[in-house]
This record gives sequence, C-alpha cells and structure tokens, in this order.
Amino acid sequence: MLRYLKNIPTAVIHILVWIFFLAISASQIYMRIGIIPLDFILRSCILIAAFYLNYNLLVPYLLLNKKTLLFFVVLLSFALFFMFIMETILPKPNIPRPYTLGLNPKHNIRFPKNPAPFMLNFRGIFSSAGMLLLIFALSTSIRLGIEWFKSEKEKMVIESQKVNSELSFLKAQLNPHFLFNSLNSIYSLAHKQSKNTTGAIVILSDLMRYMIYEASKDVVPLEKEIEYIKNYISLQLLRLKDSSNVKVNIHGDLNYNIEPMLLISFIENAFKYGTDFKGRTHIQIKINIEDEHLKLYVFNTVSHQQPKTSDSGIGLKNIKNRLKLLYPNQHTIDINQDKDSYKVTLMLKLKKK
Repeated sequence: MLRYLKNIPTAVIHILVWIFFLAISASQIYMRIGIIPLDFILRSCILIAAFYLNYNLLVPYLLLNKKTLLFFVVLLSFALFFMFIMETILPKPNIPRPYTLGLNPKHNIRFPKNPAPFMLNFRGIFSSAGMLLLIFALSTSIRLGIEWFKSEKEKMVIESQKVNSELSFLKAQLNPHFLFNSLNSIYSLAHKQSKNTTGAIVILSDLMRYMIYEASKDVVPLEKEIEYIKNYISLQLLRLKDSSNVKVNIHGDLNYNIEPMLLISFIENAFKYGTDFKGRTHIQIKINIEDEHLKLYVFNTVSHQQPKTSDSGIGLKNIKNRLKLLYPNQHTIDINQDKDSYKVTLMLKLKKK
C-alpha cells in the first residue's frame, strides 16, 4: 500500500487530508445546529492559508536556516494578523435556535451579530489563538519531519555510494595483488623447469576467468567461490616440493551466496608466509557451512626466512575492511599469531540464494 501512496502527487494527498478533516468538522457543526455557517468556511480558508504560509515559507526560509528568533517574531506577527481578521472582519454567524426549551422549535429567533470589539471578545480571541497555535504547531512539525526524513534518506544514499566506492576500490586493489602472487608461483615453476608449469597456467586461466566474469558481481554462488579456492590451492600445490602437510577439509551445504574474493586472502596469506625457500610448509584449511553460518579456519607455520615486503598484509587488510562494510555485526574474526604459527578463524552469516 505504501508503494501506491508514493505514486500519488503530494498536492493530491494534501487536498484529500483537508477535505477529510473539514468534512468531519462541518458534519459535527451541521448535526449540532442544522446549518454550516459562512464564518466556518471563511475561518477554514484562513487557517489553511496560515498552515501553508508557515509550511512553505516561514519554516523553510527562517527556521531551517537557523533564524529562530526572526521565525518566532514573524510567526507571532502573522498570528496577530490572522486573529484580527477572524475577530473583526469576518461576519459573526446568525444561528437559528429555539427561544426556550418550552416553545415550539419552529418558532426560532436569530441572534444579532456580536457587537463586541476585537479586544473585548476574549472568548473569540482565545478560540482563534488556540486554532492558530494548533495550525502553526502542526505545519511546523510536519515540515520538520519531512525535512528530517529527506535528510536521512540523502545520508543513506551518500553512505551507500561511499560503501560501493570503497568496495570497488578494495576489489581493484585485491585483484592485481592476487595476480602478482599467482604469477610469482608460476615463475617459480618455470624457473625450476617443472613439468607442472603448463598445468599451472591452465589453472591460472580458470582463476582469471572467475575474477573477470564473477568477481565483478555483488554476490556469487558459494559453490563457485569454493571451486575458485580449490583451484588456487591446486596452483600452490604444484610449486611445493612436499605437499603432504597441506590439509584441506571443506564440507557443508553450499546452497548460499557470498561476496566474491572474500575468503581467498586468508588462504593466500597461509601459502605466502607459511612456505619456506625449500618448499616445505604446514597448512590446515577447514571450511564448514552449517545453519547459515560459514566457519573458516586457516593455520600455517611461519617461515622465518620469508622477507617482509611493503605490500605485506594488503590482502588481509582489504578483506577486513570489506567484512566491516558487507557484514556489519554479522561476522567475527579472530587472528592469533606467535613466532612459529599463524591462525585465522572467521565466522560469518551467509545469504540464501
């Protein structure tokens, strides 16, 4: 229903609301005295004019521009002006009423106009002042509420654009970073004149195909992301002299979506810093999916022969930033590092297809 209301012009909504409230007021007056006095129509027109004067001019140009004192001075001036019109210029109603309860209702008299001057008609003044106060308070509240919602909506749009731009930047950083590391692995095989070099190039082409056609999407099927991880691990195993200490365990329901390139940096980091110059390593990778939650556990020994470079840790840093943006309050990450080992435990809530 709210979707249909958004398509209705604002002016139509205002007209319908005024018709609704005026119809209720007019019906109550008619049921009480049998007529709708002319002054009711004229007073209603003045109150509507006061509403939109405040709604369209005073609040936007004075109150919202933080000219608070001037706003209240001008508002008070218009309130006095409208009260003067309603109490001195508008005709007073001639309402037919029974003369007494004991007489035949057909014998009615018309009360004469109230000759009381403006300053002495206290009952009328208080009534007009109360109505104007209500109208000004209502129009001010509605306009401030609309401006607040509009401001919040703009903030959400700006924040969404900021998040999207940050994610795009992080992906742009991550992909070249991954490619350079993969090429280094293949270079290592080629340098050794390994027979696995051709197979490594084929695997790298599959990895690049995934990065080009899938990683640009907002989400991908989890099974594709897992297949991408398996291909990466296969590429790394080709360059290791001894892969017997690399343990990979993946199980669970893969019928979920996940943001692409979200897990690979933890695994890449394990192979990069957990392998010494002799090709020896000790790595454990466990991915478990259960009850809409994914748990990633990565353990690797630390090679003290690996030199630190200026871009060390850029992948992990980017992934941490992406997790904060994509999974606020829906993930936990625990990293434990000592001189001999490095452990990462990531928990995040997945999205159903």
